[in-house]
Amino acid sequence: MEKNSLAKIRKSVESCVGKKVILKANKGRKKTTIREGILEEAYPSLFVVRICNQFDSVRRVSYTYSDILTETVEVTICDEDRQVKIS
Repeated sequence: MEKNSLAKIRKSVESCVGKKVILKANKGRKKTTIREGILEEAYPSLFVVRICNQFDSVRRVSYTYSDILTETVEVTICDEDRQVKIS
């Protein structure tokens, strides 16, 4: 069941490359960060999100698909009129 879940998560992330996403990452000890970025790349074991902030610096963060499965990271895809959470 777990491989099927990871494969499903990977396919849904790969289909959203180039779209705007909202990341909610659990950093431990009740610390969470919420960032907006563009889903830049999807590799076989991880995906990369490009984050731009108000100081015009570009940062790239990467997470594994198992981070989504274990709910360490919540990824929400932002379309024109709706938001879809990947889980």
